[in-house]
Amino acid sequence: MGNKISQRDAFWTKVYGLMTKDNDVIVMTADMGAPALDKIRKDFPGQFVNIGIAEQNAIAVASGLVLEGKKVFVYAIAPFITLRCIELIRVENAIMNIPLTIVGVGVGFGYEDSGPTHFLLEDLAVMRSMPNITIHSITDSIMASKIAEISYDFDHTNYVRIDRHTPLDIYNDNHDFTQGFSVLREGDGSYIISTGIMTHQALKIAERLKESGINVGVIDLYTLPINEKPFVEAVKSANKLVSLEEHFLPGGLGSSILEVLNDNSVSIPVKRLGLSIRDGYCYRYGGREDVRNYYKLDESNIEERIKSFIG
Repeated sequence: MGNKISQRDAFWTKVYGLMTKDNDVIVMTADMGAPALDKIRKDFPGQFVNIGIAEQNAIAVASGLVLEGKKVFVYAIAPFITLRCIELIRVENAIMNIPLTIVGVGVGFGYEDSGPTHFLLEDLAVMRSMPNITIHSITDSIMASKIAEISYDFDHTNYVRIDRHTPLDIYNDNHDFTQGFSVLREGDGSYIISTGIMTHQALKIAERLKESGINVGVIDLYTLPINEKPFVEAVKSANKLVSLEEHFLPGGLGSSILEVLNDNSVSIPVKRLGLSIRDGYCYRYGGREDVRNYYKLDESNIEERIKSFIG
């Protein structure tokens, strides 16, 4: 499918529509700009707050506004609106269950030109470790728009992971995202299970593997915690699974999958492909694929590792 707009602008365009119908919808940014945000700031000045470069304060102020009956969307660079604010999120949102929509842009290596301070490789593990938080890992602009709409009625905190770049849309406007995952491609008994930007990588690699006679399916798992019953039903007959994530392996997508399989007494071999913590953080400025190559997570390495595992 073709591109429409970035995930970021698709999300905020939908929020703009919500604001035209409900003046209790508030958008708060930590000194962030974007075409869709500029339109919100211009047309709804009473519903737009630029809190400045003060992400911790954003979580506190936004939570207070929610207690006054507002529906608040907080937006900033992903590592700063999550890890910098984690203690406040734990108290305000996980413990007190004050429902915010926290929108982080530039997950994984999205800010590949800015070094490890701007990489976000731990958020799935950290955010899913707390109650009352759902994670939506956005795959394309269509999903971004639909998740913005779903966020309006959330009764607990919703963390939305948006990529900085604009990959091609893979969904259509009528897709139902409420299940939390989608089988994008059927295979011959094996699946790559990926999330966010890596789903686009998984689809490319599946095509490359097919040329080698290996027909592997692809599942886009975009909501954590996993919707266990339908997910187990979808994969229980598989002979092998591969998880693929631009994230450190401990506590990430692969760990989440293994937990669900174990808790439901489903025994399937799983190969986790992600970032080894033994490789630590890196200072590489040759682009996203160059950084992935450092962690052996580029397309060629992934293809060979899946071939070796599936055989």
